[in-house]
Amino acid sequence: MEQQPSILKEIRPHGTKSFPCAIYRTHSVGKGTLVKHHWHEEVEILYFSGGKFRLEVNMESFPIPSECFCFINPSELHSIITETSDSHFEDAVVFSLGILSFDSYDEAQIHLLRPIQNGKLLFPRCIAPQHPAFVPVRNAFTDIMHSFGQPPAAGSFDSQLVTDNFTSQLYIKASLLYILATLSSHRLFTPTEKDLDKRVESIKTALTYISDNYQNKIYISDLAKQVNLNGQYFCRLFKKAIGRSPMAYINEYRIKQAKRLLENTDIAVTEVCLECGFNNLGNFMQEFRRATGTTPLQYRKKS
Repeated sequence: MEQQPSILKEIRPHGTKSFPCAIYRTHSVGKGTLVKHHWHEEVEILYFSGGKFRLEVNMESFPIPSECFCFINPSELHSIITETSDSHFEDAVVFSLGILSFDSYDEAQIHLLRPIQNGKLLFPRCIAPQHPAFVPVRNAFTDIMHSFGQPPAAGSFDSQLVTDNFTSQLYIKASLLYILATLSSHRLFTPTEKDLDKRVESIKTALTYISDNYQNKIYISDLAKQVNLNGQYFCRLFKKAIGRSPMAYINEYRIKQAKRLLENTDIAVTEVCLECGFNNLGNFMQEFRRATGTTPLQYRKKS
């Protein structure tokens, strides 16, 4: 069963309905996964202030040894891993290309914006400080961060900052267009060369199935069936792409949903357990403590 990338997207909106653009700040405090695998239809611009990271995009790995900018094209599966114990910030701007579209069908729309939206033109993966485009991109990126006001609290990638101020939105749109113009002037956009990677689409289909069905019992055979693969081959492919087994990922996803329920509702722990797909309270408590270092009740009190 083959699904299109347009329906394999992150459900969480970025920005507001009228202005789909937001900024994020994530603080790395040690080695390990900084941002878990996800994808969305929006473009993402990442700024690494320093340190040593690894950016994984569509089953390819890109080392980030120092300060740089990285770009995520629409619908690309990606994650970020911290490889040093140094403390650094990672900032991101996530935006829909629709906010930069023009009513008049001009040359920029025809030769740049529309091809990017259609997946025919790709952003450069990374730009290092020695590249002549780096400084103008950094200046425009800094202007965007300032236009949003106070940066979001460093921590979870779920923490975003949005703006409804139309003057700020004008500055942000102008800065984004300036970044695109800078990349274009240095011929950094490249045409799409390779066909859709079916392995990546298979993983995205499986992740979508998990997010839609985590409250129910999920078997490996269920996931493998979604992508017409043998169960053993699917498990190897999943672990290669995500870095953990399907069942470990499912448990992580369920714990993430449990944390949200504990933070935002007052329903009983037993009900949280059942709502998140755990049929055994003891197993839920064990998995929750392994993931958070505390019990659900203690976590709720701290939250």
